[in-house]
Amino acid sequence: MSTRATHPIIVGGGLVGLGTAWQILRAGRARSLTLLEKESRVGAHQSTHNSGVLHAGLYYKPGSLKARLAVDGIREMTAYCGEKNIPHEICGKVVVAVDEAEVPRLRALEERGRANGLGGLRWLDRDALRAIEPHAAGVAALHVPEEGIVDYAAVCEALRADIAQMGGQIVTGAEVRALRETAGGWTARTAAGEYAGDFLINCAGLQCDRVCRMAGENPADRIVPFRGEYYRLRAQSAHLVRNLIYPVPDPKFPFLGVHFTRLIGGGVEAGPNAVLAFAREAYRKTQFNPRDMADALTFPGFWKFLAAHPRMAWEEGIRSLSKNLFCRSLQRLVPDLREEDLAPGGAGVRAQAISPSGELVQDFSLVRGERALHVLNAPSPAATASLAIGRHITQTIEAD
Repeated sequence: MSTRATHPIIVGGGLVGLGTAWQILRAGRARSLTLLEKESRVGAHQSTHNSGVLHAGLYYKPGSLKARLAVDGIREMTAYCGEKNIPHEICGKVVVAVDEAEVPRLRALEERGRANGLGGLRWLDRDALRAIEPHAAGVAALHVPEEGIVDYAAVCEALRADIAQMGGQIVTGAEVRALRETAGGWTARTAAGEYAGDFLINCAGLQCDRVCRMAGENPADRIVPFRGEYYRLRAQSAHLVRNLIYPVPDPKFPFLGVHFTRLIGGGVEAGPNAVLAFAREAYRKTQFNPRDMADALTFPGFWKFLAAHPRMAWEEGIRSLSKNLFCRSLQRLVPDLREEDLAPGGAGVRAQAISPSGELVQDFSLVRGERALHVLNAPSPAATASLAIGRHITQTIEAD
């Protein structure tokens, strides 16, 4: 880190903000720092409203930040969890081609995984798939042994304790309401008072574009919230899934599609879908935020996205309201599943950036400002990659 950056301010206490603070202090790149979190606890949003998967880097374009930091990140996160005795397990997953039409896409995914440096990838025929997941249906599958599951809430708490032990200050209940550039750096006016630092790092997740604008920047991309809803398999049906069962991504669908995930604390989760949300922190269908809706509705990229994906937006909205349709989507992977096997689960909201042209921003996006760095797109696999993202941010600032 530049010698002038002796006390950075980090906005956002999710895994990316925590991982960045941890890496800065661990490397001795700053004498102290202040991390500002608007909620009463760290990791309150994307970091803990997810499926708890450790992603190995299978899906991401070779050479992209996502690919590199996911591959590095899962190994770094696994090592950290081992050191801190945080519950985790490298259990592996299968990506299933349910018919012959999906086989070429699955082969392409295998090539991408190998290009990204994943180890142990194995092509499975129908019988080999059934040996791993007896209730999964498919003509072929790709086994990804490096994938796993973890307790991300425990990771957040361990990082919080480490940061405090290393001299970092974490202030909760400190929603940033204004940022002012000063001769010495930045002053943040928050709900908990004013805090000053000589470098600003914006890791605000669902609010990152707004924090960026507070700092005087004008980012072209905008966060548009997509809620991901889950069901849980009832206890008597949990045997239908041993570990992780994923579909082959559909190139016409901008998200991964619903899948099955065994949870580190027990049980199996099914989902998520990807339905446009009426608020950036809308974990329930009925939640509505006028400011968030106005942000989306006045952004041309939102309408261009809808124009490019009208069928997806409609089908996801209908499936959100219909347990039967949700179940039928899951039955493509596990035909023995029945609607009565599904109990209501939780939900998360993706902080997904969309460009003015209506395209989802695919890679992690870091934007430099004056004595500032803004993380403007860090959806999945940011939780897995958070320690690697923090290291990358530290090195980026250091190289300035």
